Amino acid sequence: MQHVSQRREAPESISWARAIIFACGYFFLAAILVGQVPSYVYNTMTSSTLTSFEQGTLAFGLTCLAGFAVITIIALLFDPKPVVPPLTITGAGVVLSVVGLVIATVAPAIGYHYFPTVKTSILPLLGGNFLWFQPDNIDIVGIGLIILFVGVAAIFYSVLALREQSNPDRRDLGATTAVRTMLFISAGLLAVFLYIYNYGIGNALMQDVVIGIAVFTGFGALALRLHYLMRPVRKRVMSGLYLVGTIGLAQIGAVFILLWLVAYPLLALIHPWSFIGLGDFLTACTRRTAIPASCSFTQDAGYIVDTLFSSAFFGVSLLAVVIWKNHRNTIIVSSIVLMGIIALSVFVMHTAVTDITTALLVSAAVLVVGTIWSLSSRREFAIIGENKLGCLGMTLLAGTCLCVYLAAFALFSMPYFAGTNFETVPNVPSVAQNAGATDAFVMFALFVALGLLQFFFLVRNRYRV
Repeated sequence: MQHVSQRREAPESISWARAIIFACGYFFLAAILVGQVPSYVYNTMTSSTLTSFEQGTLAFGLTCLAGFAVITIIALLFDPKPVVPPLTITGAGVVLSVVGLVIATVAPAIGYHYFPTVKTSILPLLGGNFLWFQPDNIDIVGIGLIILFVGVAAIFYSVLALREQSNPDRRDLGATTAVRTMLFISAGLLAVFLYIYNYGIGNALMQDVVIGIAVFTGFGALALRLHYLMRPVRKRVMSGLYLVGTIGLAQIGAVFILLWLVAYPLLALIHPWSFIGLGDFLTACTRRTAIPASCSFTQDAGYIVDTLFSSAFFGVSLLAVVIWKNHRNTIIVSSIVLMGIIALSVFVMHTAVTDITTALLVSAAVLVVGTIWSLSSRREFAIIGENKLGCLGMTLLAGTCLCVYLAAFALFSMPYFAGTNFETVPNVPSVAQNAGATDAFVMFALFVALGLLQFFFLVRNRYRV
């Protein structure tokens, strides 16, 4: 009886190496959802103008809706058989890709990167240029990139659906050659970009091309890995994934788009309130003759909204922990989808010339982390060793975690974060593009190398939790 009990408990053993990857992935998701997104909303709400707030809320809302659209495409193609012919999805994807590419490339060329312009006057209301919207409130390039993303995703998954019609294999193939190749290309080009940027090698166009290819291959690796991860458990996770799309992404997208729509009318409505001074408590205007054009929300209003978003995302995180036992596959698949949404949102929310390189860098880093995380989620409870964690193991474990933290700290301290709208103040003193490497780059390279070395021995010694 004891032997049978031990055999039943064995699958719940997990290696410390996989546990570290899982912990890093979920810590990253929690930091973004509970910390970064509410902080971004707070910072843009309380800035001198609402331009960044309007651009960001619209872009993030549309990104969430794009994620919902991709989930719907996956459900139509693989639940459990194609509901819509894959060729139809392919055709729609081609159309969307062309439309998105044209918008993203033509709009800035003709001077419409943002809309409305200063000269625009279409149905002006509340002092706006287009309805109540002020100049540059709508990022046309970002919208084009979102449409392009949905189109490419539709083509990608419809091609995979066509292949499955003639191939009955539904196994999780793990790290296939295609996944490994795209992951290595993305991670390698990310490392190359960090080097050439910090040493000032090449011009800005070359650097953007390098990091752009890293983002593209990173999306490919993550999307293909998600496909293989879902194949054996589609019947169990498809309904949950669709629920995440409808109740999660679609609703969050609707909330952010609603914020984008009502921000200026809400300012105009709240500012005159005299009841216990709510108008002055929640809004701040620089010119009495330009309301709501010269208005923004006060820090107190920002704190209220920040708390609401933080509490909501924290509640979702706790819910994921509670239902993990019975819906582990759904949580893992949904978390990987969120990784892709985060990577896309960083990119499309920062399309300005001063921000695009940094946005591509962060997107590539998120995609590399997400793909590695998805690889570790395959049979994570498989028995890979029986060694207990001794003094050496604890040293390797703590050292690996410390190196990961310090490497991330150094990455966000590199000079290109200064002077952008990321509002990430460098914490490691750096000298940008001098004859040698910057301090932050040296720190990043050093701790990545040390972390990989310690992680190698942690894996090799086969410690189990």
